[in-house]
Amino acid sequence: MLLTVVCVQLIWGLVGLRESVAQNATGKDEWWRDTFIYQVYTRSFKDSNGDGVGDLNGITSKLEHLVDLGVSAVWLSPIYASPMVDFGYDISNFTAIDPIFGTIDDFTRLIARAKALKLKVVLDFVPNHSSDTHPWFVKSVQRVKPFDEYYVWKDARIVNGTRKPPNNWLSQFQGSAWEWNDQRKQYYYHQFTARQPDFNYSSTALQEEMKNVLRFWLNRGVDGFRIGAINYLIEDSHFLDEPKSSSASFLPATDPNSLKHNYTVDRDQNYDILQAWRRVLDSTNGTRKVIMTEAYTTPYFTMKFHQHGSNIPFNFNLIRNIKLSSGALGCKGVIDGYLNELPSGALPNWVVGNHDNRRTGSRLNSRWIDQINMIAAVLPGVAIIYNGDEIGMIDRPMAWNETLDPAGINAGPLNYKFKSRDSARTPFQWDNSTSAGFSSNKKTWLPVNSNYKTVNLAIQKTQPYSHYSLMKKLISLKKNPILRNGTTETTIVHYAYLAIVRRLQNQSPVVLLINVHKTLVRYDIAAFINAPDKMTVYAANSWANISVGAQVDMTNFGIDGYGAVILI
Repeated sequence: MLLTVVCVQLIWGLVGLRESVAQNATGKDEWWRDTFIYQVYTRSFKDSNGDGVGDLNGITSKLEHLVDLGVSAVWLSPIYASPMVDFGYDISNFTAIDPIFGTIDDFTRLIARAKALKLKVVLDFVPNHSSDTHPWFVKSVQRVKPFDEYYVWKDARIVNGTRKPPNNWLSQFQGSAWEWNDQRKQYYYHQFTARQPDFNYSSTALQEEMKNVLRFWLNRGVDGFRIGAINYLIEDSHFLDEPKSSSASFLPATDPNSLKHNYTVDRDQNYDILQAWRRVLDSTNGTRKVIMTEAYTTPYFTMKFHQHGSNIPFNFNLIRNIKLSSGALGCKGVIDGYLNELPSGALPNWVVGNHDNRRTGSRLNSRWIDQINMIAAVLPGVAIIYNGDEIGMIDRPMAWNETLDPAGINAGPLNYKFKSRDSARTPFQWDNSTSAGFSSNKKTWLPVNSNYKTVNLAIQKTQPYSHYSLMKKLISLKKNPILRNGTTETTIVHYAYLAIVRRLQNQSPVVLLINVHKTLVRYDIAAFINAPDKMTVYAANSWANISVGAQVDMTNFGIDGYGAVILI
């Protein structure tokens, strides 16, 4: 086995592994192409009134930060009226602002200020379910038409005289996906918490209601929507039991991973519904509207969203598939696999972080924070970053008694750490004042990470080699014509380096070089990737131990272990 590894490394060193992918997709000049989009988790971005929870006026007060960064758009996590069982993803009114975030007038001011700053605003759209306090659900329980068919209702099974759920479907938040309603005398279906009943999209009246939600916010100036959990909209109409997965014998019977979700996820009709929403957005006058779709699914189902109206079907490869053990070859495989799956003309995208996953520095480690950002910047297409990524925020570990996320609570005190998303949702660290400058209140809805005294925006603005200063350079680089229009090559140089090379005819290339090994390795990089003998360091992470602006000899070049540089 050892001999095999040595031989493989020798082959990499001598001949390399190369793969070219198609030139950037061309088409309409949409505003989101080759830009960074910035996600704001509303509760955690900026608190303007001292109640410990972020709000719309707080976001408005910090829009200049996003302009300074250079992002094209701000995407807001849900701001709608909600009991906050799932912190805004359980919506009781799709066309009202929750008072904890502000008012519709506050939203109007945010839109106006963003437009003045030439910043686009994208809203979360959560169409799979509502809160059980939504008036539609209350009327559905009462069998008031047409609301009686707005949700998925089924009669109980009676087994040996005992009432049982209609089938074995499981919630993503553990346990049966069916909840008994004693007033209606039926079960209703919920993919997430029992307080989030799923909509029934076989109802044409419900479909029209959701189109009207889109129209309501489009008329108020939004530039598009991120559609959450879109692959859960439709279920099998025969309500068949789902088969057990290969992991079933190792998992509790309540764990959703114990089943293969053949009948509750990735149904073909999801794409038909998306196309109808696409038509609603396309019928709106003015700037072209973006649709971003969230679906944790296979490449096959992800790519279908490109062909049915989604401009940016989220690509979670940088979050889900790059591991510490990946090495240069593993990283190359993740990148090539995604790019080679893209339909002709489709726009790539790279999600760096979000509110549902551990932050890069905690999921991998601190030296990967800049590396992942640099990969997303140099590769073709759109990059999506999460508030705090620009300053290298990491997770704050949560005790069981601090846990608020229903996904964690439902998992129980033994397993909550594996399911809870709280650790990645802590308040943004603006400075070293009270509550990291997020709030004037010492008590915030989730605790501030204790590292805020040394990891915050104000400090990093004064540091020439901070995560923040690097991120600004990366966002600016996205606008380079070579990155906008050039071809892409990924290459393994020797055994230590991942190289991503962007080329445009008659121009010197842009090169990202990452040393995934722990020691410096020198090599004739120029010959290996067909680059100029002399190049200039445009950007570097702190591990590279090299000066930005330095001219380097590419025929005998190396960077320190875990270093990453962009050369122009």
